[in-house]
Amino acid sequence: MNLTTLTITQTHQGLKDKKFSALELANAYLDKIKQSDKDIFAYLHVTEKLAIEQAKKIDDLIFKNEKLPLLAGIPCAIKDNILIKGEQSTAGSKILENYIAPYDAGVIKKLNKQGSVFLGKTNLDEFAMGSSTENSAFGPTKNPCDLERVPGGSSGGSAAAVAADECAFALGSDTGGSVRLPASFCGVVGLKPSYGAVSRNGLIAFASSLDQIGPITKTVEDAKIVFNAIRGRDEMDSTSVEINPASAKTTAWQSKIQNLRIGVPKEYFVKGINPEVEKTIRSAIKQYEKMGAKIKEISLPHTKYALAVYYIISPSEASANLARFDGIKYGYSESKNQDNLLDVYLQTRGKGFGKEVRRRIMLGIYALSAGYYDAYYLKAQKVRTRIIEDFNKAFQDIDVIMAPVSPTTAFKLGEKVDDPITMYLSDIFTISVNLAGLPALSLPCGKVDNLPVGLQLIGNVFEEEKILDIARELEYRV
Repeated sequence: MNLTTLTITQTHQGLKDKKFSALELANAYLDKIKQSDKDIFAYLHVTEKLAIEQAKKIDDLIFKNEKLPLLAGIPCAIKDNILIKGEQSTAGSKILENYIAPYDAGVIKKLNKQGSVFLGKTNLDEFAMGSSTENSAFGPTKNPCDLERVPGGSSGGSAAAVAADECAFALGSDTGGSVRLPASFCGVVGLKPSYGAVSRNGLIAFASSLDQIGPITKTVEDAKIVFNAIRGRDEMDSTSVEINPASAKTTAWQSKIQNLRIGVPKEYFVKGINPEVEKTIRSAIKQYEKMGAKIKEISLPHTKYALAVYYIISPSEASANLARFDGIKYGYSESKNQDNLLDVYLQTRGKGFGKEVRRRIMLGIYALSAGYYDAYYLKAQKVRTRIIEDFNKAFQDIDVIMAPVSPTTAFKLGEKVDDPITMYLSDIFTISVNLAGLPALSLPCGKVDNLPVGLQLIGNVFEEEKILDIARELEYRV
């Protein structure tokens, strides 16, 4: 039995039936990482000692015939901008190369309660700024589907680890598409929850009004299991909320495709999208129609402004969040041989941050500066409100929105790295969801030239259960 190919449900059942131990399971994944990750580079740090300790604790519970939570003993990977106490947390940056997390993130506390096994921390674009995982200070991750191509970003390491069977599931963060894009490129499932559905406590902040932690998994069912484990209120994150599944909007909706109203936004099928990708997406939507769904073309008219709005708001928030990395309290420092405090700041940040991070900090400082705040940042927030209104209006007549995750399949390593604008366009279909705080999922729906294509399902706020159930209906047929 190949333990690393099992789903969470299959693994859980195997542990319960004592077909294998949690330690055997952990070692199977650790061996897989040793075999394949030298080519993929999904992991920045492998936490072998921690994984073995955690697995042994689960085996003790199994020996005592204790009831096992669904994620007990399940090996997982964590994006390296999510803190695990006592482990390195670099956010893919030289400025945090030797930083050891002093506490567990909110989601890690919840996974600890479940008894999950942490295999290691995965690679990412520095401070989650990128669409290809080529911006990591420690080197790029490669796509397991084609080692000459990118895995997407910024959670490329997490998606690659799941796709390569180097973990049962992974956590990533999504600020403008950073869970969904790599999930699409690597042919796995990625869920970006509603803003506030999952605690951001212990997530190294990029853009605080956009960031959200989400699961990357092998199946939709697995995504639902992980989401239900990490969701909910955290007193350490004032933006998090408790959603009682029994009282959520989704309970009124039956898990049936018959008469499901699907909105297809015309703005997401525009010039520049790969014709074969469009064909694959439309074919997937057609499958729902054959199952009895009603397809309706809709308009989200302010979509054309989303990219510009995002690249004003997110750098502005990043410039504030990253101001703490100044070489004084923690992280990399150029304090030696400097004559004054300003030189410490300038040298530390100049050498510690990579090119893309410096670019976005400068964009953000400019947008927030005196004389430009009203012209850029304030105006961007007003347009953001219009984007939210577009979605609110659309959901009055439909149940779910379906669209591509990306205009293309995974592109080649180095293809866009020197052209920031072209790279930014990779997220053109995912950014609006973050600006509106909605849940969205990337579901593998076919291939183009043997490369995966992801269908994006977008739900109304806190309707994760609905889009997961809808996605599962197609997953059985793809």
